Amino acid sequence: MLNRSDLLILGAAFVSFLFSISLWFGFVVAMDKQAGIFVGVWVPSILALGNYFKLKSGGR
Repeated sequence: MLNRSDLLILGAAFVSFLFSISLWFGFVVAMDKQAGIFVGVWVPSILALGNYFKLKSGGR
């Protein structure tokens, strides 16, 4: 079952993903493919950081 911290991490990763897509295609701001790729790399980084802290705390 997902707890509050899991949902926070997934939400942050999803917002990063949406921001990356908006930069890549230029929905909100001017199209910048390099910035879209840079922000897209945040998604696995956020998930890995969340996984690290979850495992460090005992997996609760």
